[in-house]
Amino acid sequence: MLLGTYTPKLDDKGRVILPAKFREELAGGIVVTRGQENCLYVFSTAEFEQVHERIRQAPLSNKQARDFMRMFLSGASSELPDTQNRITLPVPLRTYAGLDRDLVVIGAGSHAEIWDAEAWNTYLAATESGYSEMEEEVIPGLF
Repeated sequence: MLLGTYTPKLDDKGRVILPAKFREELAGGIVVTRGQENCLYVFSTAEFEQVHERIRQAPLSNKQARDFMRMFLSGASSELPDTQNRITLPVPLRTYAGLDRDLVVIGAGSHAEIWDAEAWNTYLAATESGYSEMEEEVIPGLF
C-alpha cells in the first residue's frame, strides 16, 4: 500500500526519484497516466492491469466510459525505474499536470499521485475544510 507525502524534485531531464517507501512495490515496473484534478497517477504494472480490466468492462456504448477510457489510456506510459530509482515523466504528462521543478508525491493506497507542489498546496487548502464535514455517504460505513 502506498502512503504518505513526499517532496522530490523534477530534474532537467524530466526524471523524478521514487520515494524510498514506494520502491519495493513499484520495482517491477510502473504505469504513469493522467490523473484527475491535473495530477499524474502512478500504478504498479500489476495494479494498472487490474484497473484496465475494470475499465474494459465498461460498455462502449456509454459516452462517459469512452471519454474516460480515452483520457486515461491514451496518456499512459510504461516506465521501469533506473538503478537510481528514477522514472522519466514524458513531456505530454508533465505538461498536463503543469509540473515544474518542485513536486509533491502522495500515496493514495493502490496508486501514487504526482502533483506540482503549488497545485497540491492549492488543492489541499481548498479541500481540507470540507474533509472534516464529509458525510458518511461519501464512503459508506467508514465511520
